[in-house]
Amino acid sequence: MSAVETLYAMQMDGPGRPLQKVLRDAVPVPEAGQVTIKVHACGVCRTDLHIVDGDLPFPGQAVVPGHEVVGTVVALGAGVSSESGLQLGARVGVPWLGWTCGRCDMCTSGHENLCEQARFTGYQIHGGYATHLVADARYVFPIPALYTDAEAAPLLCAGLIGYRALRMAGEALRGTQPRLGLYGFGAAAHLVAQMARFEGCEVYAFTREGDAVAQALALQLGAVWAGASEQAPPVALDAALIFAPVGALVPLALQAIRPAGIVVCAGIHMSDIPSFPYAWLWRERRIVSVANLTRADGEGFMALAARCPLQVSTHIYPMEQANEALDDLRAGRFSGAAVLMP
Repeated sequence: MSAVETLYAMQMDGPGRPLQKVLRDAVPVPEAGQVTIKVHACGVCRTDLHIVDGDLPFPGQAVVPGHEVVGTVVALGAGVSSESGLQLGARVGVPWLGWTCGRCDMCTSGHENLCEQARFTGYQIHGGYATHLVADARYVFPIPALYTDAEAAPLLCAGLIGYRALRMAGEALRGTQPRLGLYGFGAAAHLVAQMARFEGCEVYAFTREGDAVAQALALQLGAVWAGASEQAPPVALDAALIFAPVGALVPLALQAIRPAGIVVCAGIHMSDIPSFPYAWLWRERRIVSVANLTRADGEGFMALAARCPLQVSTHIYPMEQANEALDDLRAGRFSGAAVLMP
């Protein structure tokens, strides 16, 4: 650490309150099974916004948000060795799922993302809106070398949740030319569009009405059509992924998919879904939700990201401008992903 380096975190003391810069006296020390990471970049996720705005319950203690973290390992806790794939100086990423019990039925049946005791980075565990953070070594991933720190940060949630959502729709996307709709063309959708194209899907992008910038980005990334969420696509879709936290999009997506199609709700928070005629769901259409992620998702996605070079659209902010970045995300002032850098 440089003698002039300032250690700090951007901290929230209660819902609805702006983040405050809090100075730290020392680099945090890892406990057994943990690593300390010097933060190079941290993505700004809509879940951070839900935490700050109080859409998710306040955990009862100060929160340092941020769960799209990229940095280097600067300290290893007891029991963490190079055999685990972690060593000093390694560039790694830290995602939303930060700790699980490893013993419950969910953990032992391949559903650790649904562990009742799970703790989450940037929520119950201090996250990456800081110069350093401590992370459970089990939930730290190596980053493909072809991405810069800023490009890699959105992969840790926007990419991971997009990957899991795409896999949840997998059964409906097994045709010779599957058609996938993406509702809400932001950080996650602009990455999923490229993954889906790489795997042979036609992509149809749905944005806020009049959002010409997002629609142009979608077409640039290979979508065959882009329009407003209220519009019907030119053809029936096999599946639709909803990233915008708007429950009213669910009935629209149901009307856009074919029989036996799947609508995947990919957000951690969504406004209430309005009632709709049963006929829109009938003929074995399905609605499913995505909750968090697993380590297997992280491994599968990072392997895909290494084979399929993703164009990551980023908007860089100094870490101290976290409130401004959250404000711009709330207002929809950019397409792609915001990234904070100390």
